Amino acid sequence: MLVLGIETSCDETGVALYDINSGLLGHRVHSQVALHAEYGGVVPELASRDHVRRLLPMIEALLIEHGHSVGDLDGIAYTKGPGLAGALLVGASVASALSYALSIPVVGVHHLEGHLLSPLLAKPAPEFPFVALLVSGGHTQLMAVEAAGQYRLLGETRDDAAGEAFDKTAKLLGLPYPGGPALAELAEKGEPTRFKLPRPMLASGDLDFSFSGLKTAVLMLSQQVSDGQGEKADIAAGFQEAIVDVLSTKCVLAMKATGMSRLVVAGGVGANRRLRDRLDAAGSSGGFAVFYPPVELCTDNGAMIAFAGAQRIRQGLTGAQPFSVQPRWGLESLPAIVAHT
Repeated sequence: MLVLGIETSCDETGVALYDINSGLLGHRVHSQVALHAEYGGVVPELASRDHVRRLLPMIEALLIEHGHSVGDLDGIAYTKGPGLAGALLVGASVASALSYALSIPVVGVHHLEGHLLSPLLAKPAPEFPFVALLVSGGHTQLMAVEAAGQYRLLGETRDDAAGEAFDKTAKLLGLPYPGGPALAELAEKGEPTRFKLPRPMLASGDLDFSFSGLKTAVLMLSQQVSDGQGEKADIAAGFQEAIVDVLSTKCVLAMKATGMSRLVVAGGVGANRRLRDRLDAAGSSGGFAVFYPPVELCTDNGAMIAFAGAQRIRQGLTGAQPFSVQPRWGLESLPAIVAHT
């Protein structure tokens, strides 16, 4: 079964081809970073228009690259939510139109489920069950994943997510958009122990997060020091270390609380090298294995949507309303995917 995946939830246009028997055949991603850079953030209307301009040519190029035509498709998966409503509608309309024209099933995929299952595209892939740290855009969550479609929330952020804190702090330091990667790059040049920054909710006794106070501490600190590049690098390094401390500590607590032996890290912040180093070290000392998707699949992409959608299409879990989007959508409401034998 050959499935086309379409991702248009925000500012990346992603397409992919996934075959149930052969695995991921290929994928393409177009980033809108240059388009939104002059505004310092994503402009929803511009994002939607760029998806319209890019999506069909990208699908055609991907099919040609792998020796297929639209007639070879057995199903289509698109990101139904959460995300920007206008951007989601672009993917939904193209997917539903192709589904109708080709008389093949279409399924709307939960964006976060795509991220949660993306490490299954890695080699080696984790087995169920596992704890998942989801650090994607506006989401920072710890989930107990018993199986595909069976998710239990262990903890989440009460305000800014880790990715949002990275982007907002980068803006405070005058770094270019997108802020997260720019801050992480600057942090490599800094001394993380020079400035003492808070570790919010580190000893809260639960698995929730809070990062808005850390962002405020950076604001106050940045107003007290000079504008030199060295000071900025030290602040960036201290900020990154604080985020990593909180995330890694909460992950260790989640592993102990659940008794599971596998940790999966998914989402854009999961590509952060310092976070990976700390989690790998925590896994080695704590007796649990840590899994990541390939770095290129950490950010939004069509591959994760194609994979998650393929699991649901082969079980007939396509839903009654294919042409619909849900900009706000709880992950726990998804029907479980029964293991395929």
